[in-house]
Amino acid sequence: MTTSVTAYAAPAPKAPLERTTIERRAVGEHDILIEIAYAGICHSDIHQAREEWGTAQFPMVPGHEIAGIVTEVGPGVTKYAVGDRVGVGCFVDSCRECENCLAGEEQYCLKGEVATYNGKQYDGEPTYGGYSTHIVVDENYALRIPDGLSLDVAAPLLCAGITLYSPLAHWNAGPGKKVAIVGLGGLGHMGVKIAHAMGAEVTVLSQSLRKKDDGLRLGADHFHATSDESTFTELAGSFDLIVNTVSANIPLDAYLSLLKRDGTMVHVGGPEFPSSFHQFSLIMGRKSMAGSKIGGIRQTQEMLDFCAAHGFGAEIEVITADQINEAYDRVVSSDVRYRFVIDIASLKS
Repeated sequence: MTTSVTAYAAPAPKAPLERTTIERRAVGEHDILIEIAYAGICHSDIHQAREEWGTAQFPMVPGHEIAGIVTEVGPGVTKYAVGDRVGVGCFVDSCRECENCLAGEEQYCLKGEVATYNGKQYDGEPTYGGYSTHIVVDENYALRIPDGLSLDVAAPLLCAGITLYSPLAHWNAGPGKKVAIVGLGGLGHMGVKIAHAMGAEVTVLSQSLRKKDDGLRLGADHFHATSDESTFTELAGSFDLIVNTVSANIPLDAYLSLLKRDGTMVHVGGPEFPSSFHQFSLIMGRKSMAGSKIGGIRQTQEMLDFCAAHGFGAEIEVITADQINEAYDRVVSSDVRYRFVIDIASLKS
């Protein structure tokens, strides 16, 4: 038997989000019911609600940065108990059989992972995300939030945190490595914190010096404005790894010139329009261009434990549900430091 819960949804592309009700499935054998406490607002929520990444499903309840408390468990559940602090990230199921799933890289499921929202379950039912009071998920696709992290600062880690942790871990950011983070926003600020905690020498590349004090406070060793052309001359050949977090097109050849020999530029932001670059920017230095997409369940848990061990979560501004539309506009204009988090208790009033 399904349960009706309160949610905030976009009824149509580019339409303001509004209060509504949605149906959550009954708790199955291996399901847990989560009472959501906080849900982060990711820029990808905005892209999808405004249908900037292709055709989307409406009504849409965004939200894949979810933190809350387990309130019910199915009879076959072994990983969680009522009262546990848990999170849900960008996907809620995968085929569990392909080589990528078996390797713990469910985000690259060859059948296609089931997105937390704007997706379909394998039975064809639509998925609805975290801008809601409750969610039902399979226990294997939930994460344990360590006691050292409060739920509000933990919520954005379920997308922003793992989106940066995964490439930094994969390309071995650490002592002796020079890492540049492009953009100091919801993603970038987590990249600075994580790369610093890993022991890398961290540089922020931002359009201006407006956020320099923040960048240094969060753990950056250096901060440079990309609007200053001398930056690209001064830093040529400097970095082992560049992680590009911005959701806009940037001059890739200029940024590739900042890599050392055998350096890699990894993209985690998704611009609306395609980008281009000259192949010689890679050839002259055996450089690499790559992309990275969140992380698997195992690595996401590793990231949560890492952040708790180092004593940090996201930098947040908590809002009520009736501020979501205003928050969307502020995210687009870069007017947030550094992640909006919805207090889901405000949905219940």
